Amino acid sequence: MAAPPAGGRPARRGRCSSVKAVVLEEFGDPDVLRLRDLPDPEPGAGEVLIRVAAAGVCYHDLLTRAGHIRHGLTLPVVPGHEVAGVVEAVGPGVTWPAPGDRVCTLQVAACGACDACLSGSDHLCRRGRMFGHGLAGGYAQYMVAPARSLVPVPDGVPLEHAALFGCGIGTSYRALAVTSRLLPGETVLVTGAGGGTGLHTVQLARAMGARVLAVTTSEAKVDRIRAAGADEVILAPDGRFHQQVRSLTGGVDLVVDHVGTPVWASTIRSVRDGGRVCFIGQVTGESMPFNPGLIIQRSVALLGSKGASSADVRRVAELVRLGRIRPEVDVVLPLNEAAEAHRRMAQRRSAGRVVLRP
Repeated sequence: MAAPPAGGRPARRGRCSSVKAVVLEEFGDPDVLRLRDLPDPEPGAGEVLIRVAAAGVCYHDLLTRAGHIRHGLTLPVVPGHEVAGVVEAVGPGVTWPAPGDRVCTLQVAACGACDACLSGSDHLCRRGRMFGHGLAGGYAQYMVAPARSLVPVPDGVPLEHAALFGCGIGTSYRALAVTSRLLPGETVLVTGAGGGTGLHTVQLARAMGARVLAVTTSEAKVDRIRAAGADEVILAPDGRFHQQVRSLTGGVDLVVDHVGTPVWASTIRSVRDGGRVCFIGQVTGESMPFNPGLIIQRSVALLGSKGASSADVRRVAELVRLGRIRPEVDVVLPLNEAAEAHRRMAQRRSAGRVVLRP
Protein backbone atom coordinates (compact mmCIF):
# COMPACT_ATOMS: atom_id res chain seq x y z
CA MET A 1 0.00 0.00 0.00
CA ALA A 2 1.37 3.42 -0.90
CA ALA A 3 2.18 5.82 1.90
CA PRO A 4 -0.19 8.80 2.32
CA PRO A 5 1.02 12.10 0.89
CA ALA A 6 2.82 14.55 3.17
CA GLY A 7 0.29 16.40 5.26
CA GLY A 8 -2.35 13.91 4.21
CA ARG A 9 -4.44 11.61 6.27
CA PRO A 10 -2.82 8.47 7.70
CA ALA A 11 -4.74 5.24 7.91
CA ARG A 12 -7.00 5.01 10.95
CA ARG A 13 -7.44 1.57 12.36
CA GLY A 14 -10.19 0.29 14.59
CA ARG A 15 -12.65 2.97 13.48
CA CYS A 16 -16.27 2.45 12.51
CA SER A 17 -18.06 4.06 9.60
CA SER A 18 -20.18 6.08 12.03
CA VAL A 19 -19.64 8.00 15.26
CA LYS A 20 -21.87 8.90 18.18
CA ALA A 21 -22.90 12.53 18.45
CA VAL A 22 -25.56 14.57 20.23
CA VAL A 23 -27.65 16.40 17.64
CA LEU A 24 -29.97 19.38 17.98
CA GLU A 25 -32.70 18.80 15.39
CA GLU A 26 -35.39 21.10 16.75
CA PHE A 27 -35.69 23.80 19.39
CA GLY A 28 -37.13 22.91 22.76
CA ASP A 29 -36.41 21.56 26.23
CA PRO A 30 -33.29 19.48 27.01
CA ASP A 31 -34.89 16.29 25.74
CA VAL A 32 -34.60 17.53 22.14
CA LEU A 33 -30.87 16.71 22.40
CA ARG A 34 -30.66 13.25 20.87
CA LEU A 35 -27.77 10.82 20.55
CA ARG A 36 -27.36 9.84 16.90
CA ASP A 37 -25.04 7.84 14.66
CA LEU A 38 -23.41 10.18 12.16
CA PRO A 39 -21.00 9.50 9.30
CA ASP A 40 -17.36 9.32 10.32
CA PRO A 41 -16.04 12.86 9.65
CA GLU A 42 -13.15 13.39 7.25
CA PRO A 43 -10.67 16.30 7.46
CA GLY A 44 -10.32 18.36 4.30
CA ALA A 45 -7.51 20.68 3.24
CA GLY A 46 -6.24 22.66 6.21
CA GLU A 47 -8.41 20.67 8.61
CA VAL A 48 -7.79 18.31 11.51
CA LEU A 49 -9.76 15.36 12.83
CA ILE A 50 -9.97 15.42 16.64
CA ARG A 51 -10.82 12.51 18.90
CA VAL A 52 -12.87 14.44 21.45
CA ALA A 53 -11.92 13.89 25.08
CA ALA A 54 -14.04 16.62 26.66
CA ALA A 55 -16.67 19.17 25.67
CA GLY A 56 -17.72 21.96 28.00
CA VAL A 57 -21.37 22.93 28.24
CA CYS A 58 -21.81 26.70 27.94
CA TYR A 59 -25.00 28.64 28.67
CA HIS A 60 -24.90 29.65 25.00
CA ASP A 61 -25.68 26.00 24.25
CA LEU A 62 -28.82 26.22 26.39
CA LEU A 63 -29.99 29.42 24.70
CA THR A 64 -29.36 27.94 21.26
CA ARG A 65 -31.20 24.74 22.14
CA ALA A 66 -34.20 26.73 23.40
CA GLY A 67 -34.28 28.81 20.20
CA HIS A 68 -33.28 32.14 21.76
CA ILE A 69 -30.16 32.38 19.57
CA ARG A 70 -30.82 31.54 15.92
CA HIS A 71 -28.73 33.91 13.82
CA GLY A 72 -26.36 31.92 11.62
CA LEU A 73 -27.75 28.62 12.87
CA THR A 74 -29.01 25.86 10.61
CA LEU A 75 -30.53 22.71 12.09
CA PRO A 76 -29.59 19.97 12.58
CA VAL A 77 -26.32 20.79 14.32
CA VAL A 78 -23.97 19.13 16.78
CA PRO A 79 -23.59 21.60 19.70
CA GLY A 80 -20.43 22.40 21.62
CA HIS A 81 -17.78 25.11 21.16
CA GLU A 82 -15.57 24.21 24.15
CA VAL A 83 -13.59 21.18 23.03
CA ALA A 84 -10.35 19.41 23.85
CA GLY A 85 -8.98 16.18 22.50
CA VAL A 86 -6.26 14.38 20.61
CA VAL A 87 -5.49 14.80 16.92
CA GLU A 88 -6.43 11.64 15.06
CA ALA A 89 -5.56 12.71 11.51
CA VAL A 90 -4.81 15.79 9.44
CA GLY A 91 -5.85 16.92 5.99
CA PRO A 92 -3.65 18.12 3.11
CA GLY A 93 -1.55 21.20 3.81
CA VAL A 94 -1.56 20.91 7.60
CA THR A 95 1.92 21.37 9.12
CA TRP A 96 0.67 21.68 12.70
CA PRO A 97 -0.73 19.93 14.66
CA ALA A 98 0.30 16.32 14.08
CA PRO A 99 -1.53 13.09 14.93
CA GLY A 100 -1.21 12.45 18.64
CA ASP A 101 -0.99 16.13 19.62
CA ARG A 102 -3.30 17.37 22.37
CA VAL A 103 -5.32 20.43 21.36
CA CYS A 104 -8.26 22.59 22.32
CA THR A 105 -10.50 24.67 20.08
CA LEU A 106 -11.16 28.35 19.89
CA GLN A 107 -14.84 29.24 19.90
CA VAL A 108 -14.74 30.38 16.28
CA ALA A 109 -13.17 28.97 13.13
CA ALA A 110 -11.60 32.11 11.67
CA CYS A 111 -10.56 32.81 8.09
CA GLY A 112 -7.14 34.20 8.97
CA ALA A 113 -7.28 36.79 6.18
CA CYS A 114 -9.84 39.49 7.07
CA ASP A 115 -9.00 42.75 8.83
CA ALA A 116 -10.13 41.41 12.21
CA CYS A 117 -7.94 38.32 11.93
CA LEU A 118 -4.93 40.27 10.70
CA SER A 119 -5.24 42.73 13.58
CA GLY A 120 -5.21 39.93 16.19
CA SER A 121 -8.97 39.86 16.78
CA ASP A 122 -9.62 36.51 15.13
CA HIS A 123 -12.52 35.88 17.53
CA LEU A 124 -14.32 38.66 15.60
CA CYS A 125 -13.49 37.21 12.18
CA ARG A 126 -15.75 38.69 9.47
CA ARG A 127 -16.26 35.22 8.00
CA GLY A 128 -15.92 33.23 11.20
CA ARG A 129 -18.19 30.35 12.06
CA MET A 130 -18.78 29.20 15.61
CA PHE A 131 -18.37 25.56 16.55
CA GLY A 132 -21.68 24.08 17.63
CA HIS A 133 -23.53 26.83 15.80
CA GLY A 134 -22.35 27.35 12.23
CA LEU A 135 -20.08 24.28 12.34
CA ALA A 136 -20.47 20.85 13.91
CA GLY A 137 -19.24 21.03 17.48
CA GLY A 138 -17.83 18.85 20.20
CA TYR A 139 -20.81 16.94 21.60
CA ALA A 140 -19.43 13.99 19.65
CA GLN A 141 -16.79 11.28 19.63
CA TYR A 142 -14.96 12.98 16.74
CA MET A 143 -15.06 16.41 15.15
CA VAL A 144 -13.29 18.25 12.33
CA ALA A 145 -11.77 21.70 12.85
CA PRO A 146 -9.52 24.01 10.83
CA ALA A 147 -5.95 23.76 12.10
CA ARG A 148 -5.78 27.53 12.65
CA SER A 149 -8.67 27.27 15.14
CA LEU A 150 -6.67 25.08 17.53
CA VAL A 151 -4.32 25.80 20.41
CA PRO A 152 -1.86 23.30 21.95
CA VAL A 153 -2.64 21.93 25.40
CA PRO A 154 0.35 22.01 27.79
CA ASP A 155 1.68 18.71 29.08
CA GLY A 156 0.18 17.69 32.39
CA VAL A 157 -3.08 19.62 31.95
CA PRO A 158 -6.11 17.30 31.95
CA LEU A 159 -8.15 17.57 28.76
CA GLU A 160 -11.30 18.09 30.85
CA HIS A 161 -9.63 21.30 32.04
CA ALA A 162 -8.31 22.29 28.62
CA ALA A 163 -11.83 22.24 27.17
CA LEU A 164 -12.49 25.37 29.21
CA PHE A 165 -9.59 27.41 27.82
CA GLY A 166 -11.36 28.95 24.83
CA CYS A 167 -14.64 30.02 26.40
CA GLY A 168 -15.01 29.25 30.11
CA ILE A 169 -11.71 30.94 30.99
CA GLY A 170 -10.76 32.78 27.80
CA THR A 171 -13.93 34.88 27.76
CA SER A 172 -13.26 36.04 31.33
CA TYR A 173 -9.62 36.79 30.58
CA ARG A 174 -10.42 38.99 27.60
CA ALA A 175 -13.25 40.79 29.40
CA LEU A 176 -10.97 41.76 32.27
CA ALA A 177 -7.56 42.23 30.66
CA VAL A 178 -8.47 43.58 27.23
CA THR A 179 -12.02 44.96 27.11
CA SER A 180 -12.25 46.42 30.63
CA ARG A 181 -8.51 47.02 31.12
CA LEU A 182 -8.68 46.12 34.78
CA LEU A 183 -6.01 47.76 36.93
CA PRO A 184 -4.48 46.48 40.18
CA GLY A 185 -6.27 47.95 43.19
CA GLU A 186 -9.61 48.41 41.44
CA THR A 187 -12.81 46.95 42.87
CA VAL A 188 -14.71 44.45 40.74
CA LEU A 189 -18.20 43.05 41.15
CA VAL A 190 -18.87 39.69 39.47
CA THR A 191 -22.49 38.69 38.93
CA GLY A 192 -23.40 35.05 38.32
CA ALA A 193 -20.17 34.23 40.14
CA GLY A 194 -20.93 30.55 40.75
CA GLY A 195 -21.22 29.59 37.10
CA GLY A 196 -18.72 28.08 34.71
CA THR A 197 -17.44 31.46 33.57
CA GLY A 198 -18.13 33.42 36.75
CA LEU A 199 -15.76 31.41 38.94
CA HIS A 200 -12.95 32.03 36.47
CA THR A 201 -13.72 35.75 36.40
CA VAL A 202 -13.37 35.78 40.19
CA GLN A 203 -10.04 33.94 40.01
CA LEU A 204 -8.64 36.13 37.26
CA ALA A 205 -9.73 39.42 38.81
CA ARG A 206 -8.09 38.41 42.08
CA ALA A 207 -4.92 37.33 40.25
CA MET A 208 -4.82 40.75 38.54
CA GLY A 209 -4.76 42.50 41.90
CA ALA A 210 -8.38 43.59 42.22
CA ARG A 211 -10.65 43.55 45.25
CA VAL A 212 -13.41 41.14 44.24
CA LEU A 213 -17.05 41.15 45.26
CA ALA A 214 -19.14 38.28 43.96
CA VAL A 215 -22.89 37.76 43.70
CA THR A 216 -24.72 34.45 43.67
CA THR A 217 -28.32 33.35 44.06
CA SER A 218 -27.29 30.00 45.57
CA GLU A 219 -26.16 29.51 49.16
CA ALA A 220 -24.63 26.18 48.14
CA LYS A 221 -22.09 28.00 45.94
CA VAL A 222 -20.88 30.56 48.48
CA ASP A 223 -17.92 28.54 49.81
CA ARG A 224 -16.69 27.64 46.33
CA ILE A 225 -16.86 31.27 45.21
CA ARG A 226 -14.93 32.37 48.26
CA ALA A 227 -12.33 29.65 47.59
CA ALA A 228 -11.95 31.05 44.05
CA GLY A 229 -10.72 34.31 45.56
CA ALA A 230 -13.73 36.52 46.29
CA ASP A 231 -13.14 38.99 49.12
CA GLU A 232 -16.87 39.32 49.69
CA VAL A 233 -19.69 37.01 48.57
CA ILE A 234 -23.19 38.49 48.42
CA LEU A 235 -26.09 36.04 48.52
CA ALA A 236 -28.97 37.54 46.54
CA PRO A 237 -31.67 34.99 45.67
CA ASP A 238 -33.94 37.79 44.41
CA GLY A 239 -31.27 39.33 42.18
CA ARG A 240 -31.10 42.54 44.23
CA PHE A 241 -27.66 43.27 45.59
CA HIS A 242 -26.81 46.93 44.99
CA GLN A 243 -27.49 48.08 48.54
CA GLN A 244 -24.96 45.60 49.92
CA VAL A 245 -22.45 46.54 47.24
CA ARG A 246 -22.85 50.25 47.99
CA SER A 247 -22.52 49.60 51.71
CA LEU A 248 -19.25 47.71 51.18
CA THR A 249 -17.68 49.92 48.52
CA GLY A 250 -19.64 53.06 47.78
CA GLY A 251 -19.78 51.79 44.21
CA VAL A 252 -17.41 49.49 42.33
CA ASP A 253 -15.04 50.45 39.54
CA LEU A 254 -16.15 47.59 37.31
CA VAL A 255 -19.05 45.15 37.08
CA VAL A 256 -18.45 42.03 35.04
CA ASP A 257 -21.97 40.79 34.37
CA HIS A 258 -22.66 37.17 33.42
CA VAL A 259 -26.43 37.40 33.90
CA GLY A 260 -27.78 40.37 31.94
CA THR A 261 -31.40 41.44 31.99
CA PRO A 262 -32.54 39.83 35.28
CA VAL A 263 -30.00 41.79 37.36
CA TRP A 264 -29.68 45.01 35.34
CA ALA A 265 -31.49 47.15 37.91
CA SER A 266 -28.97 46.22 40.60
CA THR A 267 -25.99 46.13 38.25
CA ILE A 268 -26.29 49.79 37.22
CA ARG A 269 -26.84 50.86 40.83
CA SER A 270 -23.69 49.02 41.96
CA VAL A 271 -21.16 50.84 39.76
CA ARG A 272 -19.65 54.17 40.78
CA ASP A 273 -19.94 57.31 38.68
CA GLY A 274 -17.25 57.08 35.99
CA GLY A 275 -17.13 53.31 36.35
CA ARG A 276 -17.82 50.65 33.77
CA VAL A 277 -20.06 47.66 33.22
CA CYS A 278 -18.81 44.81 31.03
CA PHE A 279 -21.44 42.37 29.78
CA ILE A 280 -20.25 38.87 28.94
CA GLY A 281 -23.41 36.87 29.56
CA GLN A 282 -27.17 37.07 29.01
CA VAL A 283 -29.22 34.23 30.45
CA THR A 284 -32.56 35.16 28.86
CA GLY A 285 -33.78 36.26 25.46
CA GLU A 286 -35.36 39.40 26.92
CA SER A 287 -34.25 42.98 26.38
CA MET A 288 -33.64 45.42 29.22
CA PRO A 289 -34.90 49.00 29.33
CA PHE A 290 -32.67 51.79 30.58
CA ASN A 291 -32.57 55.55 30.50
CA PRO A 292 -29.61 56.79 28.41
CA GLY A 293 -29.70 60.01 30.41
CA LEU A 294 -28.72 58.10 33.53
CA ILE A 295 -25.72 56.61 31.75
CA ILE A 296 -24.69 60.02 30.45
CA GLN A 297 -25.08 61.88 33.72
CA ARG A 298 -23.11 59.24 35.62
CA SER A 299 -20.49 58.79 32.86
CA VAL A 300 -20.82 55.02 33.08
CA ALA A 301 -19.19 53.07 30.24
CA LEU A 302 -21.18 50.08 28.96
CA LEU A 303 -18.94 47.46 27.36
CA GLY A 304 -19.58 44.17 25.62
CA SER A 305 -16.97 41.44 25.44
CA LYS A 306 -17.35 38.41 23.22
CA GLY A 307 -15.17 35.33 23.31
CA ALA A 308 -11.38 35.24 23.22
CA SER A 309 -8.72 35.58 20.54
CA SER A 310 -6.15 32.89 19.83
CA ALA A 311 -3.57 35.00 21.68
CA ASP A 312 -5.89 35.21 24.70
CA VAL A 313 -6.39 31.44 24.75
CA ARG A 314 -2.64 30.79 24.53
CA ARG A 315 -2.16 33.12 27.48
CA VAL A 316 -4.85 31.24 29.41
CA ALA A 317 -3.12 27.93 28.66
CA GLU A 318 0.11 29.34 30.08
CA LEU A 319 -1.61 30.66 33.21
CA VAL A 320 -3.11 27.22 33.82
CA ARG A 321 0.23 25.51 33.18
CA LEU A 322 1.86 27.77 35.75
CA GLY A 323 -0.86 27.06 38.28
CA ARG A 324 -2.02 30.66 38.48
CA ILE A 325 -5.54 29.80 37.34
CA ARG A 326 -7.43 26.63 38.24
CA PRO A 327 -10.07 25.39 35.78
CA GLU A 328 -13.36 25.02 37.64
CA VAL A 329 -15.12 21.79 36.60
CA ASP A 330 -18.38 20.99 38.37
CA VAL A 331 -18.97 17.49 37.05
CA VAL A 332 -18.02 15.29 34.08
CA LEU A 333 -20.93 13.44 32.49
CA PRO A 334 -21.05 10.91 29.65
CA LEU A 335 -22.12 12.16 26.24
CA ASN A 336 -25.49 10.42 26.45
CA GLU A 337 -26.36 12.62 29.44
CA ALA A 338 -26.18 15.90 27.53
CA ALA A 339 -29.82 16.62 28.37
CA GLU A 340 -29.08 16.17 32.07
CA ALA A 341 -26.12 18.53 31.73
CA HIS A 342 -28.44 21.19 30.31
CA ARG A 343 -30.99 20.61 33.06
CA ARG A 344 -28.32 20.85 35.72
CA MET A 345 -27.22 24.23 34.41
CA ALA A 346 -30.73 25.57 33.86
CA GLN A 347 -31.64 24.67 37.44
CA ARG A 348 -28.49 26.40 38.73
CA ARG A 349 -27.18 23.20 40.31
CA SER A 350 -23.71 23.52 38.79
CA ALA A 351 -20.82 25.37 40.43
CA GLY A 352 -18.24 25.58 37.66
CA ARG A 353 -18.38 24.06 34.21
CA VAL A 354 -20.30 20.91 33.34
CA VAL A 355 -18.21 18.82 30.95
CA LEU A 356 -19.27 16.00 28.64
CA ARG A 357 -16.97 13.06 27.96
CA PRO A 358 -17.67 10.93 24.84
